[in-house]
Amino acid sequence: MEGMVTALYVAAEHHSAMEPREAVVVEVGSGIVGDRYHGSRHRHVTVQSAADLERAAAELGAPVTPEMTRRNVTVDVPVPTEPGVRIVIGDVLLEVVRIAAPCRLMEASIGPGGRTALRRRGGTAFRALSSGTIRLGDAVRSAPPGAPS
Repeated sequence: MEGMVTALYVAAEHHSAMEPREAVVVEVGSGIVGDRYHGSRHRHVTVQSAADLERAAAELGAPVTPEMTRRNVTVDVPVPTEPGVRIVIGDVLLEVVRIAAPCRLMEASIGPGGRTALRRRGGTAFRALSSGTIRLGDAVRSAPPGAPS
């Protein structure tokens, strides 16, 4: 897997507006500094595929932009969903926890049918295994086998 970061967003509080960023700071074991999930047990960084958003928009017949989904990082490659799989974004090592299923907020942010259009396209929740910075345009790649946590 070789790709790059195309969008970054954080929300300071649950239900607050997603705010675009040029870069985000990730803390090992805690997540993105300034994001509503910072300090959560496992949902440190959420990552979605731009291609999945395009497919959801085609199904819905309306735009589905990165901030509408309430995910932190959008990339231009498929996102792994199998628990335990590791990827590196920028200089941050991440491990898949679970699929980030679309919630009822999608109906409000995207419109009627948004939640359904994002089913199996809602991205993935990762835990942060290292600290670092993720920037727009950073590389996204599979973690090398045996990457330290």
